[in-house]
Amino acid sequence: MEVTLLGTGDTTGTPTVQCDCDTCERARDPDEELRASVRERGIDPTGGVERSRFSVAVENDATGESLLVDLSPDFRHQFLRESVPLPDAAIITHIHFDHLDGLGNAYRLFDELPVHAADETDPVTDESVAEAVRSRYDYLDTVSVHAQTPLEPFTVAGFEVTLVPVTHPPLLCYGLRIEEPQTGAVLSISGDTCYDVPDRSKSVLTGADLALVEGIVHPGACEYHPKGGTHHDENGVPRTFGTKHMTLPGARDFAADIEADDYRIVHTAHYVPADRAFADDIGLDGEQFTL
Repeated sequence: MEVTLLGTGDTTGTPTVQCDCDTCERARDPDEELRASVRERGIDPTGGVERSRFSVAVENDATGESLLVDLSPDFRHQFLRESVPLPDAAIITHIHFDHLDGLGNAYRLFDELPVHAADETDPVTDESVAEAVRSRYDYLDTVSVHAQTPLEPFTVAGFEVTLVPVTHPPLLCYGLRIEEPQTGAVLSISGDTCYDVPDRSKSVLTGADLALVEGIVHPGACEYHPKGGTHHDENGVPRTFGTKHMTLPGARDFAADIEADDYRIVHTAHYVPADRAFADDIGLDGEQFTL
């Protein structure tokens, strides 16, 4: 299993358009320390360091197929930048634009693109993720939508995949367990979520070779959120920012909770201070892993 982090940022990415905060400026013009660190992670810092909107490519060496998790609005840029094949299939975790709106790129690029998504009806929207994808992109003849039941494994691109419910109010959202059956390699993805993930979902995500765990900001940012921070650790540090995203400490604790062999924090915002935003365990676009 070859895993490529195509997009590791939140809804505005890093650097954010027309933002001159220290983090965005350091991303645009990395200092020598950051350049050296990025090179050690197999990334060329020429042109700066980037976190575009979330997306992950997973290649199956056994079948030669490729699976794309979420379709970022930065789809075109990501696939021009990285040497990964176009996907044979895709999965959508939830209907926020930064995870879905890249699907429009299927026009003229694919003869066919099967898209898998949950069949569970969201009481807020009165439709499932699968139904939302189908209704929004019904003009794309090359896209077929396949509804999947959460917590019931299905096969796509030679992988065994399980959608797991997580907690991202007000909308339903899902994490993923992706297993390559021949080698037993496992990738777990938390999806966009707060720290309070249902126990059954955590059990499915447990024991991965690599976990991609959502962590949007440092805990100090919680004082600026109208709802503050929740799910505090034993030292009073909030592991949830507001109600629907994990803090960086929350993401690290979650990775430990699910006993991942390795992890990267993803969906990270430019609000993290510049001296902490590029820590080794926070994902960067272009990182690759062989499981």
